[in-house]
Amino acid sequence: MSTDPQQDWKHWHERRATTVSAPYGPLSLTGTHWLSDSPEGRVPGVPGRWTADGDEVLLTASPQDGITVDGEPAAGEVRLTADTGPVPESRVAAAGRRLVVLRREGLWAVRVFDPRSPARRAFAGLEVTPYDAKWALPGRFRPYAEGRTTVRVENADGRQRGLGLAGEIAFEIDGAEHTLQVAVEDDGSLWAVFADATGGAGSYRFRFLRPPAPAADATVTVDFNRALLPPCAFADHFICPFPPPGNTLPVPVPAGERNRIDR
Repeated sequence: MSTDPQQDWKHWHERRATTVSAPYGPLSLTGTHWLSDSPEGRVPGVPGRWTADGDEVLLTASPQDGITVDGEPAAGEVRLTADTGPVPESRVAAAGRRLVVLRREGLWAVRVFDPRSPARRAFAGLEVTPYDAKWALPGRFRPYAEGRTTVRVENADGRQRGLGLAGEIAFEIDGAEHTLQVAVEDDGSLWAVFADATGGAGSYRFRFLRPPAPAADATVTVDFNRALLPPCAFADHFICPFPPPGNTLPVPVPAGERNRIDR
């Protein structure tokens, strides 16, 4: 990493644009199919038969289905667990698509990633505000005394799910203190789902922010130049959580990624 924050941001943004537009990036998601909605195991538009079986998914395939598992043609029954790595490394593929096994709150789903998706073909880039040092704010992480709490929030698919939160980050904008509730990732970095006064009027309705792990003294840089569009800004089939109560800032934050641009 260089000592020039603007140059670091430029490289970060370039990597981000490449990730978004990749063949199996978020634009390629064409469906999230919950197995509970398909009791016979026939997922719309997906070959094979998929059934939930406790802590696994049972995939039954015939040679005519054209399914591969771990790069080998699948025939008969294969037991699968949730995919946790990058989409291109998921175990199941068919006709150039990746079929990703997903589990949320005990429910199983199959996600379809297709590089030929209409959204990927239409994508022309990201609307992003140029770097402004004003929006790289000094902040402080305040962990919750109880360690972690779970709140129920609506998701982009209309269902409510639990969102685990571990504390809040405090920072000032134009001399006034604001806070955002955050989760703590496995590597110690933070994750916030937030909205601001530009949401739906200049920016997507909500965004993500991923500050680094706080320092030993709990200080952390809250850099809104790196505000991210959530996956559901690229495909309707993601189940992004909406901001939890208190995470809608009453002021505009005209920084970071703002919208998707289509041709």
